[in-house]
Amino acid sequence: MSGFKERHYDYLRDPEAIYARSFDTIRTEADLSRFTADEADVVTRIIHACGMVDIAADIGFTPGAVAAGMEALRAGRAIFCDVQMVARGIIPRLLPNGVDIVCTLDDAGVAERAGALRTTRSAAAVDIWAERIDGAILVFGNAPTALFRLLECVSQADARPALVVGMPVGFVGAVESKLALAEHPELASIIVHGRRGGSAMAAATVNAIAILSRAAS
Repeated sequence: MSGFKERHYDYLRDPEAIYARSFDTIRTEADLSRFTADEADVVTRIIHACGMVDIAADIGFTPGAVAAGMEALRAGRAIFCDVQMVARGIIPRLLPNGVDIVCTLDDAGVAERAGALRTTRSAAAVDIWAERIDGAILVFGNAPTALFRLLECVSQADARPALVVGMPVGFVGAVESKLALAEHPELASIIVHGRRGGSAMAAATVNAIAILSRAAS
């Protein structure tokens, strides 16, 4: 005998019912009135990933950002992620065939480059993207330094990503990096402003866009 006394709890077990109730709760409690229909779907998924309905007030979209992400997916463009947690959170089965999910954080030479430049590995890893960012989806859920580096690269290169998901989380550089992204309205972006953000929200954003793209096909 294990010594544990078996207990039973009354809780919802049906996955579809759990999802339905969760999204009903979000739509009831969150203020989604300022968003377009597609934006509201993305915001709902972000809230579902973090459990904070008030975060809707911190989410910003450039006009047409969701449509730009959908078009990039349909065109088979790659998705570049600042960390593996973001990459792992994106659901491959939702994506069109041939869309690569890329994270170069652990690629050969990144750590050495970061040391030489006295920066983070996340920022050094962005340099590997340079020749592939044109038309791609770039997703930042962890590293403000990577988002700053991306903005530097865009200013130096003749390339334009299809969409930048800017959601680094933290106390040093997170707020500032997202404000810097917002200062580039020519870049289609979806941003969680402030200190909050994170890999789960960033990945949920891409998943939401992929679901919308599939539904529209």
